Amino acid sequence: VLAGSADFKSELMRSDLFDQRLHKIVLKMVDVSYGGENGFNQAIEFSADTLGSVKLMREKKLLQNYMDEISRDTGKYCFMMDDTLNALELGAVEHLIVWENLDINRYVLRNSSTGEDKVVHLTKEQEANETFFHDEGTGVELEVVEKEQMVEWIANHYKDYGCNLEFVTDRSGEGTQFVKGFGGIGGILRWKVDFVQLEEYEEAAHADKGDSDSDSDDSDDDYGFEDGDYGF
Repeated sequence: VLAGSADFKSELMRSDLFDQRLHKIVLKMVDVSYGGENGFNQAIEFSADTLGSVKLMREKKLLQNYMDEISRDTGKYCFMMDDTLNALELGAVEHLIVWENLDINRYVLRNSSTGEDKVVHLTKEQEANETFFHDEGTGVELEVVEKEQMVEWIANHYKDYGCNLEFVTDRSGEGTQFVKGFGGIGGILRWKVDFVQLEEYEEAAHADKGDSDSDSDDSDDDYGFEDGDYGF
């Protein structure tokens, strides 16, 4: 955006002082009444429609690339909250794509009986369901240690996972499809990830942990005596 007063900007465009490589990327020329920071802010205000269109086109191109990965079934994509977070943990996400109005909160919940914390991601509808705030096995009410909008958490932590963050709107057809069909969060991956196999592995690991805990409890309670037999 080239901004200035009167004919100065037009004369600058025609001048040899203006780098010819910049001609191709001048989107708009606007008249401003001020210099310095006030003039800069006025130029942005007057160019809002043009700049918004550029952002929308960039967004459409990004989402088209994302949809191409899905249509070609490359395996180098993820969508929905759980798979996207798993891909982030693996360091596999190159471009993290998030709907700017994603209405999900991140909770850290603590079981006061065991001292264990767990993280859950809940929509407004899920927040109204009390079962998410009670321990599955014992029914103990869980303490809310932290609550944060997922959009804010992602903005603060995406660099920890070595990815690029791209916020998108639902103002394009691709954006609407991304929000309604893919949960408003996803990513383009550096390498192929089999999320079904990953889930099976996690379930097996969880089952093994449960069996190990059960065996440990049995060994603590079993001293080789029958009920009522104190070894005397």
